[in-house]
Amino acid sequence: MNKPQNKYYIFIPVIIALSFAGGLLLGNKIDVLKNARIGTKTEGKIKLNKLIDFIDSEYVDDVNTDSIVDLTVSGILENLDPHSTYIPKEQLASVAENMEGNFVGIGVNFYMYKDTLTVIKPIPNGPSAKAGIKPGDRILFANNKQLFKKKYQSENLFPILKGEVGSPINLTIYRKSENKKFKVTVTRDLIPVKSIDVATKINEKTGYIKVNRFAETTYDEFHKALVSLKKQGIKELIVDLRENGGGYLEMAVAMADEFLKDKQLIVKTKNKKGTEDLSYATEKGVFETGRLYVLIDENSASASEIFAGAIQDNDRGTIVGRRSFGKGLVQREMKMNDGSAVRLTIARYYTPSGRSIQKPYEDKGEKYFNEFEKRFLSGELYEADSIKVADSLKFKTKKGRIVYGGGGIIPDVFVPIEKNHNKEGLELLLQSEIMSYYAFEKLDQNRGFFSKMNKQELKKELFKNDKYFNQFKEYVTSNGLLFNLSDQKEQVLTYLFAEFSKQLFNDTSYYQIVLPRDKMITKVLDKQK
Repeated sequence: MNKPQNKYYIFIPVIIALSFAGGLLLGNKIDVLKNARIGTKTEGKIKLNKLIDFIDSEYVDDVNTDSIVDLTVSGILENLDPHSTYIPKEQLASVAENMEGNFVGIGVNFYMYKDTLTVIKPIPNGPSAKAGIKPGDRILFANNKQLFKKKYQSENLFPILKGEVGSPINLTIYRKSENKKFKVTVTRDLIPVKSIDVATKINEKTGYIKVNRFAETTYDEFHKALVSLKKQGIKELIVDLRENGGGYLEMAVAMADEFLKDKQLIVKTKNKKGTEDLSYATEKGVFETGRLYVLIDENSASASEIFAGAIQDNDRGTIVGRRSFGKGLVQREMKMNDGSAVRLTIARYYTPSGRSIQKPYEDKGEKYFNEFEKRFLSGELYEADSIKVADSLKFKTKKGRIVYGGGGIIPDVFVPIEKNHNKEGLELLLQSEIMSYYAFEKLDQNRGFFSKMNKQELKKELFKNDKYFNQFKEYVTSNGLLFNLSDQKEQVLTYLFAEFSKQLFNDTSYYQIVLPRDKMITKVLDKQK
């Protein structure tokens, strides 16, 4: 697949929170180094400090010794394990927002369309929505700072739009649909970074919850969604943890508690001294008896694996998908005096059967995190029999089923990736920003026409002839991507319908349209028959 070569290549997808690579954290944070005493330093520490002093005082060129220290800290951590990391102080706030589940801003999803900051959609009930900003609005100025024809990247815009809770920001807006320019004052507020992408019913008896991370708000969001679905009469539930790289251990434990009976073991951690900490389920579970399915893939890691392992080892539900990432280490975030922090591995975790699912990490570099190619070449992504497991790492669930440690959670029901590489690439294309941008531009050209439609009218408009299908094919080609879409008309139009519905209505509409075509979902539904 070639990268786009024309103007659309500059589109930067707007991601409100920074992603994190499979980090499993303990929720509490501790301060270290504050009271370090000279007398406790080892010879190695003295040597390191001496070297920094020599460079600072004697080196021929001017050197920023702070940056050298940062590199030194990062280098030390890289030699420990792949998940012990250094977070510079300028990045710490953004990382914290991701884990805290909110940030302060104006509440819009946007992208740079033809060099202008353009609102795709205001966040419902957010500051911009309350101020009357609508999809398609162009933000020309923010407090007299010009935001168009400046070739801004998203990371340059966030500091302009963010601020303190309750602080005003004066925006100059151009509304294309009404061909008018006006000014509006938006009062910044806390904007939630959702852990739950969607919670909906797939059919009368089956609920579906998609969890994208394990942050401070994840359990509260999940509990609320689960209670709502149960009130709607669901008897079975699908928890989707695909592409979920993890987060706080406590959130995974709290989620698992909703499904396990009192005193069932959820996870065990063991630290350097051999001290064990066992987490058990309580009596408060909301869904302890209904049928449960957990979806995982090669990017489900850490807290996702704790949840899946607890469900599997207690024989509480069925794990569906492909082998998970394989991260069995626990980090704690420790702050430095200069405002930076380290995430240091302080324990290993074990599933209820006693498994460590940490994969080997002799290679601590890029290959460790990007294992997709290795699994692809081994055939594991296509055939369950290609998954390599060690007989010495056999464990048993409560009912005596054999499960394996040593590298991820192996699903009970295997679902391969698409063997037809064109179809595999097509799935990625239809779920990418290209589809989102195309839908936005079509809506932007005639927003008044589309905004009057309900879902059925929208579907009829998109499917009635080849107009939108042909336009999308041309759009893909114009972005430098080569796909044969000729025999994929129904699938393309279905995703167009989903994306139009998402931008016109809500996120739930998108999932209700695409989930019936999802291979893992259809596998679950087939098992229900």
